Amino acid sequence: MTPNTPYADAIRRFAARDLQRLNVPGHGADPAAAPLLAEFFGEDVLRYDVEPLLDGIDKGAENPLEQAREAAARAWGARRTWFLTNGASEANRMAALALSAFRTPDETVVAQRSAHSSFFDGIILGGLEPRFVQPTIDAQHGINHGVTPAAMREALQHTKAKAAYVISPSYFGAVADIEGIARVCHEADIPLVVDAAWGAHFGFHPELPANPIALGADLVVSSTHKMGGSLTQSAMLHLAHGPYAEQLEPLIDRGFTFTQSTSASSLLLASLDLARATLEDGHDRIAASLAAAAELRDAVRATGRFPIVSDGFGAFEDIVDHDPLRVSIDVAAAGLDGHAVREELIRTAGIVTEISTGSCIVAFVGPGTTPDAARFVAALEALQPVGDLAARPVGGSVSLPTPGPGVMRPRDAAFAHTEVVPAFAAVGRISADSLAAYPPGIPNLIPGEVVNAETIDFLRAIAATPGGYVRGAVDPLVDGVRVVVENPAQAGMRAGALAAIG
Repeated sequence: MTPNTPYADAIRRFAARDLQRLNVPGHGADPAAAPLLAEFFGEDVLRYDVEPLLDGIDKGAENPLEQAREAAARAWGARRTWFLTNGASEANRMAALALSAFRTPDETVVAQRSAHSSFFDGIILGGLEPRFVQPTIDAQHGINHGVTPAAMREALQHTKAKAAYVISPSYFGAVADIEGIARVCHEADIPLVVDAAWGAHFGFHPELPANPIALGADLVVSSTHKMGGSLTQSAMLHLAHGPYAEQLEPLIDRGFTFTQSTSASSLLLASLDLARATLEDGHDRIAASLAAAAELRDAVRATGRFPIVSDGFGAFEDIVDHDPLRVSIDVAAAGLDGHAVREELIRTAGIVTEISTGSCIVAFVGPGTTPDAARFVAALEALQPVGDLAARPVGGSVSLPTPGPGVMRPRDAAFAHTEVVPAFAAVGRISADSLAAYPPGIPNLIPGEVVNAETIDFLRAIAATPGGYVRGAVDPLVDGVRVVVENPAQAGMRAGALAAIG
């Protein structure tokens, strides 16, 4: 059966015509004009690289690009789907901008504290007021998971919110109870946004977890290139059929206009069309990948040296399912450092894994791929805890510090007049940056929060640990912190907030 790929087919037809291209892109699809590009990528890539607003491609009623987006909406069970060429980061910003105009502007958004930095960017750009719900933490491995419906209910009872935002699945493949969280949100009459960046493949095989749209989510971020098979930097945003769709759709359209390039890459857009068709027709390929991932997990377990991290997910009440195409391996149990193991596997065995922490590596088995388990395990077994590969001491507990109170909107703090001061001189001042220590990767400071000594101690301890780092810091060791230079009104707000909490 010929796959239904309307946009990709339109690009192919255009590229096959005998055209004298006197427009952008400047290479004109002529290998003589761009010999290095043609040699590196192949001549077809030049021909498929076309500008926007062409009849029969993305212009006119029922054009092929619109048909491709409608096909994607049907595939994921959405009311409408947007094709994005600035990654899932664009989807997160679009979602935040849409929420900023949803209902009244003075309400807040309840967000999982471990939200991706791009959602915090959207909070800043949209002028939102965030309130946070903490995910559970695996202290042994220094990773964060998701939130429970009970935690969301508790958070919503203490604030007047216009929407909620959670992540599922996590980087390690932990799946939250989206159905339960959606029920809690809808009882509170607010929409639920799910960052499912790592779950584009969910729902395309019965052994995979369900797509969040099918579980009641109202808006779903999909980083389609990650596990959906499209080209890097391509993504989708899906709007569900539901009680908030009529209000959200025009707001998301505006967010799309504000964030998407006016010269969106035809190569990335075509890859989204092709990836969707591949997933829809991919039952057997996905089944082969599921079997390969299971074989890889079994082979790792059989070494007796390396536990599988997801085998312990049952200890966390927020985790109700797991992505079986993620193979998470505890290398610290064998006395090895996760970051060093990842680099060593690349250097000596030609094996590239997706993530490393101080204690773990995680292999992703893309839908349709079937990795060689014997090759992987042989390379892993050859590693011994000597030299740089030996596990490093953990720099303190991964229990999180209590953040200071928020006394300014993140947008106001991020765009305020700022200065960088020594770390401990920042205590009592208002942060202008978002700082997140890895592990476990949860923002410990966001713009507008008061810096406290506990947070500074934690950030500096993680930064000093081999393999640890602080995203957003002005220097690697967090010797300095960017803070707001306050006017009298801001200083009064800060003093009032601190007095209110004793």
